Amino acid sequence: MDLDQPASIADAPTSVSSAAGKRRWLAVLSIALGSFAFVTTEYLPVGVLPKIAADLSVTPGTAGLMTTTPGLIAALSAPLLLLAAGRLNRRSILLLLSVALVASNLVAALATSFMAMLIGRALLGISLGGFWTVALDVSGQIVTEDESAKASATIFMGITLATVIGVPLGTFIAELSSWRVSFFATSALALAALLLQATLLPDLPPRAAARLADFSRMLTRWTVVRSLLLVALLFGAHFSAYTYIAPFLEDNAVLSATWVTALLLGFGVVGFMSNFVASAFVTSHPRLSLSVMTALVMASLVALPMFAHTHGAVVAGVLAWGIAYGAIPLCLSVWMQLTSPDRPEAASALFVSAVQMAIAAGSLAGGVVVDHAGATGAMHLGVLLSVLGLAVLGSFATTGRTLAAVLAQ
Repeated sequence: MDLDQPASIADAPTSVSSAAGKRRWLAVLSIALGSFAFVTTEYLPVGVLPKIAADLSVTPGTAGLMTTTPGLIAALSAPLLLLAAGRLNRRSILLLLSVALVASNLVAALATSFMAMLIGRALLGISLGGFWTVALDVSGQIVTEDESAKASATIFMGITLATVIGVPLGTFIAELSSWRVSFFATSALALAALLLQATLLPDLPPRAAARLADFSRMLTRWTVVRSLLLVALLFGAHFSAYTYIAPFLEDNAVLSATWVTALLLGFGVVGFMSNFVASAFVTSHPRLSLSVMTALVMASLVALPMFAHTHGAVVAGVLAWGIAYGAIPLCLSVWMQLTSPDRPEAASALFVSAVQMAIAAGSLAGGVVVDHAGATGAMHLGVLLSVLGLAVLGSFATTGRTLAAVLAQ
């Protein structure tokens, strides 16, 4: 017995360290669940847009404001909340934003008019911008420095899981009962994330209070401005078309609601796998990764209207689109971090603002096109924005220098 005692004592620090490591990763997973709830809430109208439009007596194009409104507000709230937060503990901020997410879903679920629905979606926008700005930064505080990239990828996993499970499941629930039940279910998911975060998140003091000067300095750099334009164009290309994928599949491809749900699920599954495959090489080849994935989006958006009545081609086009978009958010996040490695929170806030502005503008422009030219027109708009994105991407010359050196200049 005595001979075993020294070994037990020696093993104790390892055991404590292992337990602490597990708790840190559980905390990261609680934020990932939050990202899953946020993105499911943001994208949920995509799968049930025709039902909400009919129930609240608006056109599909007008119903697209359910995506435009939170995107626009999130674009403004991301930097403003970061500036207002100052030196507040980031744990408290994340919890407050999760409370707002629960409330947003409840307001949407109980909406009896389209204006009430937009109020709920506006509340989502306020919380969404702050969540992504804070979440992407604190992931590196929770785990060790060498694990920070993995922690960020885990939080981004919430985006792909929302596409894989959240949106198709919300669409399926709406088919079984109603779109209101889908929002109630998402509210329950957000509440679960809130409770886990309250239990698992450690204190997260800010590394430095963000200042307006940080944003001003970044926006005077041409590489940062071009990078934000790149982010806006590529996300805009996706959401100008993806927001109206359900009307396209139902009206142009003449697919049943069951097929629409299955294709949205397939879109998410291949996107989930693509995200993990891309994580292996995106850091070393960010421009090549973005070029290939953007070209694949363009090919899909060109092919879908052309072969809308060939169901096999529609399935292939949607899955190819899912593969491309599964990697694009991670690629662009890495790209933006390369522009300002010394100001990670400010870079995250600008990235979130550009993304949400693109979602708002893309879905709004797509809605206008849909009401005048149908869902096929939204696909063509996505192709145009993708071409412009590739042009901006090609403007980053790296002759004799690494891309990181070019972006950081």
